[in-house]
Amino acid sequence: MKYDELKDEIKAAMKAKDKVRLSILRQVHGEIKNIEVNERRDIEDADVDAMLKRLIKQTRETLDGSIKAGNDQERTDMLTEQVTILESYLPKQVEGAELTALIDEVLAETGASTKKDMGRVMGALTQKTSGNFDKAAAAKELGQRLS
Repeated sequence: MKYDELKDEIKAAMKAKDKVRLSILRQVHGEIKNIEVNERRDIEDADVDAMLKRLIKQTRETLDGSIKAGNDQERTDMLTEQVTILESYLPKQVEGAELTALIDEVLAETGASTKKDMGRVMGALTQKTSGNFDKAAAAKELGQRLS
C-alpha cells in the first residue's frame, strides 16, 4: 500500500461513513506518522507492509483473547472486520500451483536435497516473494520433498 493511496482510502471511508474502515485506516496512518517522526525518514512500501502484518497479528491476538474471554459478538465481529480490512491492503500471497512452481525453481537453483537445506530454501523463497507466500504450505511441501 502506498501512502498516497492511504489518504485516498481515508477520504473514501469518510464519504461512505464506514466507521470501522475509517478507524483502522486512521490507525495505520498514525503508525506511519510515528515511524516518520521517530526515525526521521520517509516511509517505504516495505515498511507499510511490515507494519500492516504487525497490526494484523496484534488484532488477531486481541480477537483470540476476546473470544476466550467471551466478549460480546459485536466486538468480535468488529475485530474480524478489521483483520479483513488490513489483509485487503497487503500484497497478494503466493500460494497453490504458483508456490509449487516457485519451490521447484528454488530447489533447482539451490541444489537442496536434505531437510538441512530447508532454511536456505525458505530464505530464497522469502527473497523471491518479499515474504508474501504461505509459509506453512511451503514448509509442508518442502518437508515432503526433502529427505
